[in-house]
Formats: sequence, C-alpha cells, structure tokens
Amino acid sequence: MRQATVEAKQLGQYTLEEKLGEGGMGVVYRGRHARLQRPTAIKLLDVEKTTPESIRRFEREVQLTSQLNHANTVAIYDFGSTPEGVFYYAMEYLEGINLEQLVQKHGPQPEGRVIRILLQICGSLNEAHGMGLIHRDIKPANIILTCRGGVADFVKVLDFGLAKVVSAERESGLTAFGSIIGTPLYLAPEAVQGADDLDARGDLYAVGAVGYFLLTGTTVFKGQNIVELLMHQVNTPPESPSARLGAPIAADLEAVILRCLAKRRDDRPVSARELAAALARCTAAADWSDTDADVWWQAQSADRSLASGAAAATPVPAETRTGIWTGESGRKR
Repeated sequence: MRQATVEAKQLGQYTLEEKLGEGGMGVVYRGRHARLQRPTAIKLLDVEKTTPESIRRFEREVQLTSQLNHANTVAIYDFGSTPEGVFYYAMEYLEGINLEQLVQKHGPQPEGRVIRILLQICGSLNEAHGMGLIHRDIKPANIILTCRGGVADFVKVLDFGLAKVVSAERESGLTAFGSIIGTPLYLAPEAVQGADDLDARGDLYAVGAVGYFLLTGTTVFKGQNIVELLMHQVNTPPESPSARLGAPIAADLEAVILRCLAKRRDDRPVSARELAAALARCTAAADWSDTDADVWWQAQSADRSLASGAAAATPVPAETRTGIWTGESGRKR
C-alpha cells in the first residue's frame, strides 16, 4: 500500500515528478504543490526501511532544520505522512551547482570568490551553532551555489540530517557513543577519535577543508583506504594551500584556512562569527564582486543555451547527491 502511494505520484498536496536522488534513509523527488504550483524538493522516508527508529531520525531531521531561518540554510516548507504511512517533507527546490561539481568542472576558484562562499557558510552555521546545533557533515556536495533574489553566487547549506543538539541528553540514543559520523575527507580529528563532546569547532575544521578544496582543487588529505585517510586527519600536518596549488595564495587567507585545520580544536577559531571576521579582513575579500558573479553565471547560462537550447541552471535539489544524509551511507542511483 505504501509503495502504491509513491507509484501514484501523489503525496498529500504534492505531485511527485522526477526522481532526483537517493540516500541511506530517503529518496528525493522534484514535485509541485497542488495549489501554489511551486517547484519543491520532496524527501520520502524509504518505505522499505521504516522502523520506529528511522521515523524518529527522519522527524528529528525535519524538526532541527525547520528551526533554522538563515537565508543561507535550505528552507523546510512542510512535513507529514500519508494514511498509508509514507513520511515525507518538502523543502525549497534549488537550481545551481554544488561546490564539488564547481571544482570538478571549473577547477580551483579565485581567492575572492572562495572568501565570499565561506562567509555565507559561516552565516548559516553561526545561526545553527547559536541554537546549539552542530552540522557534522559540512562538505562541498552539501553546499549549493545558486542565484537567489537577483543575487548571484548565493550559497545554500544542505543536509542538517547529522546535526546534533549540543549537551542534549535526549539525543544520546540516536548516535552510538564513540561512533564516527560524517564524511572522512572533511572530518575533524576529534570526530575521528570518537570524542563524545563534539562542538562547533568540528564544523569550522570542515569549513577550512572546504576552503582548501576550493582554492587548490584537491582535498586536504588522500589515502589508499579510509583508515589511512582518517590517520592523516589525526596525525598529518596539512600541506599549505599554496604549495599544493603550486602558485601563490595570499598569506592572510592561507593562514585562516590552516588555522581552521589545526589538529587541536583550541587552536581553531572559537566560532563561525570569529571565522567570518577573519575572512572578511583578508586582502582578497573584495576581489570578487557582484559584477564578477553576474558575469560568471551569465557565461554558464550562455554555454548551456548553446549546448541544449535552454539557459537554465543545472537542477541540484536540496539534499540530493550529498552522499551521507542521516547517519547512513547513500549515493545517488
């Protein structure tokens, strides 16, 4: 009966259209609200994995994300279940490109643009951290670059599904003590070591790793396997971004990135707000203007027009193609 609901392409007020992606606990569809006709990304709890615990996790994901109002955080519109027991929530549908795709297609990014992107990520995290939430899975695939309200290079942070409420005993049952949660390439050393007192500075480590990736086109560390990679995160000092790139990078920006990547969390910025202030002081902070962003996006639209006859951005819906959503591995199929 539950599968029949999905096959009927109708969930409450939402009509399901194209299947966009799939993760460890859910499937994401593009859809439309019956009355508003607004494009929407709709995430369904996998009907084959519905258990009391998975429903609890799913509801928790929605509740946490819906508390966040920052413009750079994906917006939740609705949450519900059908009479057949299909749980779903609706969120804003985003057209754009995630940061992993950005680097794969266009290579290392200009310093000013990297700062502009990181500042917006900090804005999203500052609100979340102020509410006692840590994201725990900041990575390029979870950050969308789009155009919103006439503003180009607008950032949206996705997938708070791994978020943890700091010092909240009620959350303790959802994550096993000492378990590793997140994506190894962007995981802070203390998370690798299974610390049970993770805080906002773990997210700031990941922001530094994202900045490193944007500046150099490569991740901070590589490994033959996950164990080797995790050992690098704990023990190996990162190579400077300029050395990795083989080209100069402004010393102040490089210093901020490396400070975020400090092994000891006490050596990192204490908050997203402090990190944003340090980024804003960098000499390259004004090097990427609104005009630069507009020109870049216009060029992408022109290229797509020549290729496909339609100047539309590549659809990248919220929480699609992100790899890990709610504590379980998952990939787009």
